[in-house]
Amino acid sequence: MHDFLQQTLSGEAPHQRCGETPWLRWRWIDHGILQLDPLGEPQQALVLSAGIHGNETAPVEMMNALINALLRGEMALRHRVLAILGNPAALRAGKRYLRHDVNRLFGGRWQQIDDCDEARRALRLEQATEAFWLEAGKAEQPRWHLDLHTAIRGSWHTRFGVLPLNPHPWPAPFINWLAAAGLEALVFHTAPGGTFTHFSCANFRAASCTLELGKALPFGANDLTQFAAAQQALAALLSGGPLPEAREQPRRYRVAQQITRLSEQFRLHMDAETRNFTAFPQGALLAEDGATRYVVQQAREYVLFPNPAVALGLRAGLMLVEEEAPAETLPG
Repeated sequence: MHDFLQQTLSGEAPHQRCGETPWLRWRWIDHGILQLDPLGEPQQALVLSAGIHGNETAPVEMMNALINALLRGEMALRHRVLAILGNPAALRAGKRYLRHDVNRLFGGRWQQIDDCDEARRALRLEQATEAFWLEAGKAEQPRWHLDLHTAIRGSWHTRFGVLPLNPHPWPAPFINWLAAAGLEALVFHTAPGGTFTHFSCANFRAASCTLELGKALPFGANDLTQFAAAQQALAALLSGGPLPEAREQPRRYRVAQQITRLSEQFRLHMDAETRNFTAFPQGALLAEDGATRYVVQQAREYVLFPNPAVALGLRAGLMLVEEEAPAETLPG
């Protein structure tokens, strides 16, 4: 296989479905799903995904460059890796999704919609991920899942991470890696969700994060230099090399409330240019949906992912409060 992305976009199985380089063995699992195993003893298991939304192309290009370098034998590999391009049909169409948002369908939520390609794809990704996590048997290797995205809107933090609800402490090496990847902010969920990273964290105790890297643009229109730190950190993670030095610790936010579009009457009181992490004062009216009113409850809340066009019953935005970083992660 010469190019993981082009093979995925072709919609065809490769002529050669497995192979070996001086560093690894690779195996084609399914369209957009590739497993790579180091020839040496693996240090941990890593799921690396992108393209869950088909119009978020910068992370796909970044990930593809790294996977192709591994397939050409130009990089060493230290970990077991499952590389995933999440929604090939949407990638081909250049659309966020065709009928349903795949990143709302995990944890079995695909069963709640009509039988369609995206419901089947969410199931297939669950199956492939579960098989990968469990393949190592009882080996106590760290499990990480990095799901690479871009945001629909501009953002006051160009690069940020969203971490799912997790009842366990986050591993320090994982949080340190996110800082080394150049993330300016980390957002911690306080409720379960249907995202790919929540599925990995909740079911397999994987340290997982949705990385938001810039704004959604078509293939070829991305300035990947904005994400050089993330690409360097990914290359270092895969090869076992030294991480780039974190310039500063990311700011930390916690989800305080969710804005949900309940009916056709829903109105979001933010214009299309409102950036992620825009601050609103206490008492500000955020949205209305019939008799339901969403109002800022804390002294200051920051909006994330405002989108009035989501399907009924889905999240139309999150409101965040900023938290102090734990003392042990503050720069000295």
